[in-house]
Amino acid sequence: MSISITELAGAHCSHQTTALSEADIQSHLAALPEWQLDNGKLARRFDFKDYYQTLAFVNAIAWVIHAEDHHPELSVSYNRCGVKFDTHSVNEGRGGLSVNDFICAAKVDALFAQRAH
Repeated sequence: MSISITELAGAHCSHQTTALSEADIQSHLAALPEWQLDNGKLARRFDFKDYYQTLAFVNAIAWVIHAEDHHPELSVSYNRCGVKFDTHSVNEGRGGLSVNDFICAAKVDALFAQRAH
């Protein structure tokens, strides 16, 4: 069963204790073509014109992910922001990917699409 970016962006995070299967991960990745797997995390890099745009994006991400209570790893520099999601509570605390990671990635994509050029 495939899922769309619109469905993901419209969903909300909930407590997760079970990681997605590899098939489910691949299905969810298909909805988010700019994202990739990086050492077990869902990752994407966003490029900007300058530091102001980068920080504005980071602040927008912070507001959205705080509302979802699902926080990524961020790496921020002058004109780029790296975002990595994973879920620490799945796989009996060993971590992995859950639907929450894909929900938040879709929300971050929506923020990036709305930015001023």
